[in-house]
Amino acid sequence: MKSVSILVPESSVLQAIADPQYLFSVVNEFMVVNGKKPLFDVQLVGLTKEIKLNGGLFSVNPSQLLKDVKKTDLVIIPALFGSMKNAIAQNQKLLPWINDQYNKGAEVASLCVGAFLLASTGLLNGKKCSTHWGFQNEFREMFPDVEVIDGSIVTEEHRIYSSGGANSYWNLLLYLVEKYTDRQTAILASKYFAIDIDRESQSAFSMFQGQKNHNDEAIKQSQEFIEKNIRERITIDELADLALLGRRSFERRFKVATNNSVLEYINRVKIETAKRSFETSRKNINEVMYDVGYSDTKAFRTIFKKITGLTPIEYRNKYNKMSFAN
Repeated sequence: MKSVSILVPESSVLQAIADPQYLFSVVNEFMVVNGKKPLFDVQLVGLTKEIKLNGGLFSVNPSQLLKDVKKTDLVIIPALFGSMKNAIAQNQKLLPWINDQYNKGAEVASLCVGAFLLASTGLLNGKKCSTHWGFQNEFREMFPDVEVIDGSIVTEEHRIYSSGGANSYWNLLLYLVEKYTDRQTAILASKYFAIDIDRESQSAFSMFQGQKNHNDEAIKQSQEFIEKNIRERITIDELADLALLGRRSFERRFKVATNNSVLEYINRVKIETAKRSFETSRKNINEVMYDVGYSDTKAFRTIFKKITGLTPIEYRNKYNKMSFAN
């Protein structure tokens, strides 16, 4: 039997504790129905016998105290809520236990922004990681030694797993079910919970907000210029001149400040504007394309799909109830 320890940290998301417990328990039921023995011993693990969440609205009673769990096979770190820095500070006592279990051979999986707690252990240093698209910039700032994979749903490296944002953690849980059982059981679970088992990207859900949490005023002015001139074909030389910088120096400072190259940033701003237009207007593909400064349909489609994971038509049909076929 495989031991699954679901951590119950302070400031964690209740659903991200309950959902994995529910899933692995249901998989056990599937196995019993098929004449097999249950595979998972699922336990909620915490520092105390009662942990209050959501400002005391909910209480979780771990089935085991951390000190009593000497060895487990899988540690699941749920999503955190509120300030990531505060949540990490509240849960410092969990970090040595997570490291100890990993060093004893356990696999460790973080759900959504649970990646912040996982990264605090140091186990992710030099490794790849997924987390919620809306927290990627903050994550990079806090953990520069970890490589965040943009838009990814599931990342696996050296017995460490992480998932994309919010409900994307279901895809990681199904991934683990398939690994520990088989494809058929994972598909059955995906149908039971009505989850798309093979979704590979959270890009279609992401919203580019720009990275302005820096102190380089020249670069901030350049970002604002880009955002105010969506229709224009802005060149790097033009931006460098506006910033009173040489091109090489400008490109280097822009990358450091925003974590995007200049061209990446321009394209992401334009595509974000196109997405909003597809969501709220009845404009056709060409109209939106021209509105955001593209004239080549193939190039627009390629860049749009690279950033969102969907073609312009697929995106419009997915998010606009007024959409109509071209």
